[in-house]
Amino acid sequence: MSEFKSSLLRLLDERGYIHQLTDAEGLDALAQRQVVPGYIGFDATAPSLHVGSLVQIMMLRRLQQTGHKPVVVMGGGTTRIGDPTGRDESRKMLSDETIEANIASIRAVFARLLDFGEGPTGAIMVNNQDWLGKLGYIELLQEVGTHFTINRMLTFDSVRLRLEREQPMTFLEFNYMILQGYDFRHLCRENGVRLQMGGSDQWGNIVNGVELTRRMDGMEVFGLTTPLLTKADGSKMGKTASGAVWLNESQLPAYDFWQYWRNTDDRDVGRFLRLFTDLPLEEIARLEALEGAEINQAKIVLANEVTRLVRGEEAARSAEATAAQTFAGGGLGEDLPVLAVPAEGIRLGAACTAVGFTASNGEAKRKIAEGAVRIDDEPVTDPTALISLAAGEERKLSLGRKRHAILRGS
Repeated sequence: MSEFKSSLLRLLDERGYIHQLTDAEGLDALAQRQVVPGYIGFDATAPSLHVGSLVQIMMLRRLQQTGHKPVVVMGGGTTRIGDPTGRDESRKMLSDETIEANIASIRAVFARLLDFGEGPTGAIMVNNQDWLGKLGYIELLQEVGTHFTINRMLTFDSVRLRLEREQPMTFLEFNYMILQGYDFRHLCRENGVRLQMGGSDQWGNIVNGVELTRRMDGMEVFGLTTPLLTKADGSKMGKTASGAVWLNESQLPAYDFWQYWRNTDDRDVGRFLRLFTDLPLEEIARLEALEGAEINQAKIVLANEVTRLVRGEEAARSAEATAAQTFAGGGLGEDLPVLAVPAEGIRLGAACTAVGFTASNGEAKRKIAEGAVRIDDEPVTDPTALISLAAGEERKLSLGRKRHAILRGS
């Protein structure tokens, strides 16, 4: 049983979101007394966030579900610098137009998962460019810089690891933690924000903001991080052999998104159901207790629930129907990725790479040689085999038992 008294921390604890808290007792008491505005920051480095960010978005959803106020902070300002955390090299600089377009695209996912509105618990989205962009350099040095010591900044993993690897870190990136700390202070003053949440790799940045807000304004604010989210096999969430698992439909078709969750490792099913769905804990306990082939039913529930939340009811229903048709009926589901085969044909290895089954033609050759690639369920072991199709003719290309695509003559 959870020792927390507030519904917020009890829910976060029961579903596995809590790793570190700056002051568990203080936040628990605050959440019992008042609506707590809490924020998470998201940099806009691409037109979509990926699955690795979904646990953070779900934490904002949990905040709202327990009667508190989610604040989504889009990093229009901090994206111009680039968070050095976990990186060996600097991010490329993006234009203002690209950043603004990315923010507009990313907002669609939040609109599905949070209720935006004017009320006390209505979610809001803000852009830190609105205040960071107005900061004068001398003003920043005088007001904020005096609260940070180089000695301590050099101890943070984002800096220390880069230096140990003798990878260059620009002065621009070195300022990221100062600006993130300033974000917390600004949001506390202007929006009453009392809580910042984030992944475990953000602990140092969050603590900076907590301390800066206390030193500059005498306000008690709180930080909470989630555990490092890895899959049972040790790999990172949100990455596959063919690339990132994007949340936006424009970046990744609904069927591929659904299939990512359907392919979850048996050992991860219960944890992912708690983190990424709204199913009651009793139902999750029943599903994760399934054994043998029955665990596949739990995986289908997981895929349906997550796809419904992120992409919508129709996307989930269509993806499941496509999977059923492809696997059970041996047919070609409508939502499978489609590769247009030119009139002169395409080599099998090149086709595998073109549909995203493999990252390179070399990898494709290895998979084909292993007998893992099939056309219309018949194994093909020659990577140079030429696929020629009449206009409109379709064949099913498969890698293993779970990955399928449609080859269509053009």
